[in-house]
Amino acid sequence: MKLYSYFRSSAAYRVRIALNLKGLAAEQEAVHLLRKEALPAYRAEHNPQGLIPALDSDDGFFVQSIAIMEYLEERYPDPPLLPQGFAPRVYVRAAAQLIACDIHPLANLRVLRYLKREMGHEQEAIDGWYRHWVEDGFTRLEAYLSAEGRSGRYIYGDSPTIADCCLVPQMFNARRLNCDIAAFPTLVAIDANCAALDAFQRAHPSVQPDAE
Repeated sequence: MKLYSYFRSSAAYRVRIALNLKGLAAEQEAVHLLRKEALPAYRAEHNPQGLIPALDSDDGFFVQSIAIMEYLEERYPDPPLLPQGFAPRVYVRAAAQLIACDIHPLANLRVLRYLKREMGHEQEAIDGWYRHWVEDGFTRLEAYLSAEGRSGRYIYGDSPTIADCCLVPQMFNARRLNCDIAAFPTLVAIDANCAALDAFQRAHPSVQPDAE
């Protein structure tokens, strides 16, 4: 398998974690999102969406991080990244999507660039936008986990799932952009538990081949 990645892309970070948890090796090819010359070639040769990550496998060429993780779960079911039972799986998917669909898009690089270039906002205002939506999303996620009562060492019990694969990259970015995460003790504790696992450590942006 080959993973088209960028070291600081939270969506690619999710897939790197999932691959590691599954014990799967994938060659990485860096697509540098901050270099204008990188995306046209990537779009033309690999992914017309121009988005990261993408996974080239024996079964096909796949895009979108949640879809890729679901593919890995179905294709390589052991160890599982989704729990048994309809209700637990819905819970895990909901937590993952709260991060990937509600938080991440509003703080995405394309959005932040648009706010700066087309809308003319100052960097201070853009940083404030980022922190507002990340903290808003974390407030909702913390409340969701508390209300459901299914979390343990991880978002679901004591085994990591695709929801944890989504949480850790978002927490990394939140710290990088100086978000106030002290109000989310459940998320902070889960993130710390994940950080102790080798699979999460090897996926960290700082140890990727294209890290700057």
